[in-house]
Formats: sequence, C-alpha cells, structure tokens
Amino acid sequence: MEKSKVTRYIADKKEDIRASQVLPRINSFTFAERMINVVMGPRRAGKTYFLYDIILNKLKLKDEDFIFIDFEDAIVDDTNINTLLDIVNIHEELYGKKPKYLFFDEIQVIKHWEKAIRTLFETKKYIIFLSGSSAKLLSREIATSLRGRALSYTILPFSFKEFLEVKNYTIKEVYSSSEENKIKKYLREYLKYGGFPNVIMEKKIAGRFFKEYLDLVVFRDVIERHQIKNVFLIKFLIKSILSSFAKEFSIHNIFNILKSQNIKVSKKTLYEYTAYLEEAFFSFFLKKFSYSMKKAELSIPKVFINDVGLVNASPSSFSENMGRSMENIVFLELLRKEENIAYFKTTAKHEVDFVIKKGKKIGWIIQVCYDISDARTRKREIDALLNAGKELRCKNLLIITWDVEAEKKLAGETISFIPLWKWLLGIKK
Repeated sequence: MEKSKVTRYIADKKEDIRASQVLPRINSFTFAERMINVVMGPRRAGKTYFLYDIILNKLKLKDEDFIFIDFEDAIVDDTNINTLLDIVNIHEELYGKKPKYLFFDEIQVIKHWEKAIRTLFETKKYIIFLSGSSAKLLSREIATSLRGRALSYTILPFSFKEFLEVKNYTIKEVYSSSEENKIKKYLREYLKYGGFPNVIMEKKIAGRFFKEYLDLVVFRDVIERHQIKNVFLIKFLIKSILSSFAKEFSIHNIFNILKSQNIKVSKKTLYEYTAYLEEAFFSFFLKKFSYSMKKAELSIPKVFINDVGLVNASPSSFSENMGRSMENIVFLELLRKEENIAYFKTTAKHEVDFVIKKGKKIGWIIQVCYDISDARTRKREIDALLNAGKELRCKNLLIITWDVEAEKKLAGETISFIPLWKWLLGIKK
C-alpha cells in the first residue's frame, strides 16, 4: 500500500461524500460513543449513504474530524490489519490531528479486522462505525472477538415512509379522497419496484438492477466468500426462494425435487447454502410459533425476501403477487421495528401470517389480505384470526387490507381492519 495513494484517497473520499446526493433515513438510530457501532444489511440497501448521512447531517463533521474508508475500493483493497492502523496516522499527518470518528465500510474484507478494531477501540480516542453485508461474519465475530463492545443495527431497503420522503410527499394525519388515491398510487409503485434507493431514484433501471443484484449476491456474497463450487445449486435455491416468498419453504421438498432430477446433494448442504443466503441478507426465514422452543426450531419456516422488487419488477408477475407482496412488506416493517415475530397455525391448520410476541405473551395477531370482498376469502381470514386468538389468548386481532378500514365484533371478539398504507405510516384513524 503506497502512502501517497492512501493520502490522496483519504482526501478524495471526503470530497466525494460532500458531493453526494444523500437521502436521509427515518430511523431511531442513536450511536453509542463508548461502543463500536455496527451497521449491517443487504448490499445496495443504503448502508454507505446511511453513514454519509451521519457525517453530513446528523453530526455535521468537518474534514479533520473523520476518516472514511470503503475497503472494497481498489486503492485500499490490499489493506491488512497493520496498514489499517497506519491509515489513521496518515490522516493525522494530513490534517494535523487524529480523527475522532472512524467510518470503515465493508470491513469484513479485511482479514482479522476485529483485532485492529479492538486495538483502536481500546485507545478510547475514537468513535467507531463499521458496516458490512454479511450477518454471520459480523454478528459472529462481534460476539466472539469484540466481546460486548459493539452495538449492531440493521439497515434494510427504504420503508414506504422513506419512499414518500424521496418523492417529496408530505405525510399528514388526515387525507382527502384525492390525496388517498395519490398515496395508493405511490404504494402500488412501492409494491412493484421495492425500496432499493437506486431503483426509487430511477425506475427504468429496475430490470437491469435486479439482475445484477442477484449476480452480486450469488457470486460475491455467497460463492466467493464461502468458496462454493456448485454454482447451479445456489442459483436453484435463489429461484426457489423467489418463487416461494411469503410461503412455507421446505428443504425436504427442495431435496426431493433435486433427487427426482438425478441431482445428488445432501440435505446438510442445502441447509448450509440457505443459511449463506440468509447471512447475505437476501432472504429471511420466519419460524412457526410454538410454546415449545424445540418445536419452533424444527418447524418449516416461511421465507421472505429483502425487497419485493426482486419478483415484481417484471409486469407479468406483479398482479399475481399482490397479496404476498403486501405480506412481505409487512414482514420487513415489523423487522425494522425490531418486533419479535413468528407465524402460526391453529390446531385446525388455519394459518395466520404474524404473531407478535411480548415476553411470554402474544401482543398482536395479524393477517394480511389484499382483497376481502369475496365471502369465502373473508371467512377464511377471519376464522383463522379468531381461532388463533382463542388458542393464543390474545384479543388484539388485526387484518391489514388494501382499502378496508373498520372495527367489527365477531364471535364476541373485536377485529380491526386497516389499509396497508395507513398501517405503514402509523396512522391509527
């Protein structure tokens, strides 16, 4: 690593940050000065710009106050733990003082990065921010190597509320009919194209963006990182997850499909590969609720994806995925709120989409349904909710719909109905 190149990189990076168009994020992120702050999430979800937002808008830092390094930049891609420590000294030579704030993006690229971070942290001179795209890498090494010194935060693609902020739509408490129609139009756009910042800013690139995104997840975050040779199997699992999103996902069924095609693979390998995809924040596996931890862990999970644009960007698939897309968006919103969630099946095998756990009790039971105008659909959703409420001893019953808003007394219980857009924006009435 040439000192002159690093010196120029440090200065150029600050210039790039100040010239960037930064979209502010709505979140409850509060950094800790006496802890290492770790920002995790999917690639392209906006982690880097989230850090830019902290530098430019939240903290309003001067150039001499911080250093920002993206370890996937070619200039610094040969950094090791020793040169990482040298970079901080180079900054002092350049600006006449050590930086108070250290921002290290895609830190997992550096082998044994945790040793250097621990050394810097122990000096008590710096407030440190790290980012990365691998949940397992960071969370595992944070737990084992940073030994309670770090706080982790997950950044997902933009929420609907953030999407509206980008569109310069002013969020209110009361809406006219025309305003409600406009916000529903925006919600349809959000359901189709999702919340990745690049796509929000330029819809026409959606098809190309998602194709390249899938290639990035497959080859960089899974195949290269885990040195996998069976590329076909990873691609097959990705296609299976995308076709099954917001549904139960059975490894046993995947194994049987491959077996029927004379493709030899063990269930252990399938479990490992799906875990790699989850570690890359591509997919999330939601366990079925049970009071028995063992039964919950052994249950067939439902799978959700990090952004509905991955399946909806093509016109042919959007309308048929409407209900599942709504459910996926609700899941991601519950994830942003850090709710403790699971799905549930009643003894009569009726499925409810989400149960929110509050300690040892169930706080809410939620169904998501696009259209409940059909009598059979309405009965199915309501019966599942009522039965689940009875079995789980929970009276907070909610159905999230496209446009129905009401409270109904049924079988002695009160069921609330709320349109998706109002639920996403936190509007109660």
